[in-house]
Amino acid sequence: MSSVLRSAVTGVGGYLPEDVVTNHDLAKIVHTSDEWIVERTGIRQRRKAAPEQGASDLAVEAAKRALDAAGRTPAEIDLIIVATTTPDLTFPATAALVQRKLGCPVGVAFDVQAVCSGFVYALSVADGFVARGLSKCALVIGAETMTRLMDWTDRGTCVLFGDGAGAVVLEPVQGQGTIEDRGLLGFALRCDGTKQDLLYVDGGPSTTGTVGHLRMQGNQVFRHAVINISEAVEAAAEAAGVPVSSVDWFIPHQANQRILEGVAKRLGIPHERVISTVAEHANTSAASIPLALAQGVADGRIKPGQMLLLEAMGGGLTWGACVIRL
Repeated sequence: MSSVLRSAVTGVGGYLPEDVVTNHDLAKIVHTSDEWIVERTGIRQRRKAAPEQGASDLAVEAAKRALDAAGRTPAEIDLIIVATTTPDLTFPATAALVQRKLGCPVGVAFDVQAVCSGFVYALSVADGFVARGLSKCALVIGAETMTRLMDWTDRGTCVLFGDGAGAVVLEPVQGQGTIEDRGLLGFALRCDGTKQDLLYVDGGPSTTGTVGHLRMQGNQVFRHAVINISEAVEAAAEAAGVPVSSVDWFIPHQANQRILEGVAKRLGIPHERVISTVAEHANTSAASIPLALAQGVADGRIKPGQMLLLEAMGGGLTWGACVIRL
């Protein structure tokens, strides 16, 4: 059997801002309650970035922790991909700011914009560099300051989101082309632009010249999420050559506890194999999967050699899934 190059996750790190905003805190500024939010979403609290913190600052902290876990230094990084829908600036890319703040050498650095699916998309893009031998040490980061997009009078959306960042270090490893290989084994990425109106931000540089606010048709998003995500998960598992039932951990995008449970049930994944951080983190968009991964690694549930199934759906509508052996 011939040897193949794989992209392996060698380090994971997460970062959450210090400011904790509980449901009770939100009930003071918008007509809602802890009971209402928990019943519909499973969310109990979220983090909010300090006024002086941009997405790049959150990304840098998560990246430092991932680098430490991998035993690597910024000097070794030759590729940085940041998945974000809340960049510090219109340009340059947040990845360029991260490169500067970390002190990485001149290399490749750019952002990926697929909203909540961004981290899965970014992993796929990074795999195209690492598994082809074009990158020796890559940082893939999901970083968001979603609270900056909130309309704080809209109780249907402002209670759902939080800020944070998660990062992984990707490095090339030799494999045998089998499901026993360590690394990224299979992807499925999707987008349906006709569903734009279900989840979007009503502003931008070339339209309103403003940042805008997040708008969502929650019931429609929920319906599409369970069906579409399940299809992508099955497609990613087929691409990897593994049955969904064989995965050790299901690490979904942390949008809503009901969506997590709905997808897991549809796929036949028992709840004890689902990593859920939505109660503490809320929806951190592109940061949610790496934050959940970092949490699972930190508390000892996720171990080297285990098979992981990641999935997400976000505005666009975009969605996707990937299979990784840690």
